[in-house]
Amino acid sequence: MPSDTTTTVPGEPDNALGPESRVHLVPQTPSLIDAHTRIRDRSASRRDVLVHGRRVIRLLLEEAVGCLPHDEVRVVTPAGHTYVGTRTTDDVCAVSVVRAGEALEAELWSIAPDVRIGKVLIQRDHVTKQPSLHWAHLPDGIQDGHVLLLEPMLATGGSLMAALDVLNGAGVADDRIIAVSILASPQGIEHVTRARPSVRIVTSSIEERLDEAAYLVPGIGDFGDRWFGTEGNVTWL
Repeated sequence: MPSDTTTTVPGEPDNALGPESRVHLVPQTPSLIDAHTRIRDRSASRRDVLVHGRRVIRLLLEEAVGCLPHDEVRVVTPAGHTYVGTRTTDDVCAVSVVRAGEALEAELWSIAPDVRIGKVLIQRDHVTKQPSLHWAHLPDGIQDGHVLLLEPMLATGGSLMAALDVLNGAGVADDRIIAVSILASPQGIEHVTRARPSVRIVTSSIEERLDEAAYLVPGIGDFGDRWFGTEGNVTWL
């Protein structure tokens, strides 16, 4: 895994690195890598996926929340002293891409319990690999604040782009959207950042590549199935 906290996008100059980069990689600490190793293991039990997946998700969401606007605030401590700190804007919604994105919701609420969460259902055709929007339900006033877009796997970028179209249609500007992905491919990052340069992407791992079937390498398998315990029970309609 890369060790930098930001990454360059293929085709962009090296000066894309640094605090102005729109791609944020969670610091690759031993704890994060330990959790990744456990959940990527094909022999991992569902309990392991849940327990150690939550470790990854917590670190990922803390990084994403840190990308939101913060205001300086002063509070009085129990000892009667003034502490000068910051507080994240309260004007935040989240939208999860059903169903894998729902795995991130509980940890988000543990960090920001007042966040309202919308849903979009986007399915990728198992033959053409193209995304198709089936349903969306967004919080009222979503266009007035910032949005955390929860899409755990950023592979080709097609599903994420479809979700961005939904948010744009609801009046949300790209520079107010933070896409949150557990894994991201270089191809997916390039696709999204070239088409939507104002969108921020936060990920806990930038993978090596996509394979011929458009799956992440080394990847994690079908994250939604492994999280919800439905591996092998697919019926195509």
